[in-house]
Amino acid sequence: MRSADAAFMISIAAISGFDAARAETSLLGTGSAFAAPIYTRWAQEAKPSLGFQVNYQATGSGVGQKQAAVGTVDFGASDVPMEAKRIEEANLLQFPSVVGGLDVIVNIPGVGANALRLDGPVIADIYLGAITRWNDPRIVALNHGLSLPDLLIVPIHHSNASGTTFALSRYLAKVSEAWKTRMGVGMTLEWPGGVGVHGSAGTSGEVPRTKGSIGYAENSYVTTNHLSPAKLLNHAGKFVAPNEETFAAAAMNADWAAADNFSVDLTNMPGDKSWPLVTATFVLAPKTPAKAESTAAVLKFFDWAFAHGDKAAKALQYVPLPHAVKEQIRAAWRQKMAFGSKD
Repeated sequence: MRSADAAFMISIAAISGFDAARAETSLLGTGSAFAAPIYTRWAQEAKPSLGFQVNYQATGSGVGQKQAAVGTVDFGASDVPMEAKRIEEANLLQFPSVVGGLDVIVNIPGVGANALRLDGPVIADIYLGAITRWNDPRIVALNHGLSLPDLLIVPIHHSNASGTTFALSRYLAKVSEAWKTRMGVGMTLEWPGGVGVHGSAGTSGEVPRTKGSIGYAENSYVTTNHLSPAKLLNHAGKFVAPNEETFAAAAMNADWAAADNFSVDLTNMPGDKSWPLVTATFVLAPKTPAKAESTAAVLKFFDWAFAHGDKAAKALQYVPLPHAVKEQIRAAWRQKMAFGSKD
């Protein structure tokens, strides 16, 4: 580390001592729609203690990564871990903030929440156009005793660069060779059909309006809008419903310490109770002298969230990070926040 850079080193003590001089300052974050509900709640709850406002815009993980890389926001948010090379080139710090689940939701007359059972290969073939009606024999075989109509399936997908799409495609590529070969994994995909919407908010609005539709959205959007998720077959061969317990069961199997920049993959984890569509959401904060003051405030905000935000996270169906992981993140702040250094 160069001596000039050392002057910009932020310690946890400095973050905690960040004073009221920033009382009128607003921080701007953008990116992940998945993270928007909890970041908005944390911003409301933290303001009286921190003395500054955090404004967050749900623009999608792709935008969050791009804006963080070029430094036009105080922090970016992405459900897709940024590649190590890009993190180094943009001189960013990446760390997770919370874990949550993605739901597959449907609008089938007479079929309520957690009544429908699906598995990954069936979901893949629905989006690939190989399964087109709800009474298809493969869906019927998963749902003994459930009356399914002869109704056209309308797949709803995200049209923007979406971390939720990344998580879904990462899961489907693990369980469907057809998906892996034709679609692959990414924040944006070449969808063969269906209706494109903007993020989980768009899905949560379009699925209830469209009879026969299927979509995917972050769990808090689903619970807030009283939508109908399906149960999914997990890695252990068990049908599970999306909830805090099944999200936590998946997250507990992650090896956070071994992952570079905390870039864990939580999809299709082992365990009888594990929900197969779980992801962490990540913060991207700049490590440059020009952003020294705002990044100190960003870290203070998330330090507050780690200390005081678990109750709000649980209320919105997220899974707070384990205490040990929070301490690993704080240690990374101490070790890596040398502004201007590429070490």
